[in-house]
Amino acid sequence: MAKIVIVEDDAVLADTLADNLTQEGYKVTTVADGEAAYKRITNKPPDLIILDVMLPGLDGLTLCRMIRQEPTTSHIPIIMLTARSSEVDKIVGLESGADDYVVKPFGLGELLARIRAVMRRAPNRPAKQDALVSGNLRLDLTGRHAFLDDKELRLSHREYDLLAELMRNQGAVLSRDLLLSKVWGYDYFGDRRTVDVHIRWLRKKIEEDPSNPSRIVTVRGIGYRFEG
Repeated sequence: MAKIVIVEDDAVLADTLADNLTQEGYKVTTVADGEAAYKRITNKPPDLIILDVMLPGLDGLTLCRMIRQEPTTSHIPIIMLTARSSEVDKIVGLESGADDYVVKPFGLGELLARIRAVMRRAPNRPAKQDALVSGNLRLDLTGRHAFLDDKELRLSHREYDLLAELMRNQGAVLSRDLLLSKVWGYDYFGDRRTVDVHIRWLRKKIEEDPSNPSRIVTVRGIGYRFEG
């Protein structure tokens, strides 16, 4: 059971996140201010930190830098929460040592996807997964091959990465912006509709009825969810 510390002074948001993450199988502790969080994190290092930028006393950016400077905590993944959405704010957060940056308000599905992503990249994580399997659909992560009913699918590089990201986060709603950042990269500035185009191509290859998809489901106004 992975341990998460939520550093958030908004009690309602902290409790809501804690309840939802606990239901997802995480062991969660909440802390309301930066000084108390630093003591808790250095005394009992968690597996992940969810950190608000605007905190009373010791702010989130400073706390993030302190965590990165401490040998026993420098490796811990940090997801920063903030209401500030400008590019400059994101750059400051990431350069302070955050692994990811989530702008409020956000959906639980998006946060869960980001948690899984940063924990996969974290040091001392479990052995790398070799395959993703859902029914008759299988992705070989080592060789980057995809199979449907044991027949290999011809997927482009982007199609493969997009399908892998969806399958890794089965059941979670992933926004178009999140998929763009994870599959195309943070520096991608193209049309968001490219996600829709690639989803349409994927559906033609993995859905029994692409016009009525049962695997890659559209969540109107948000993005997509992989149902398996």
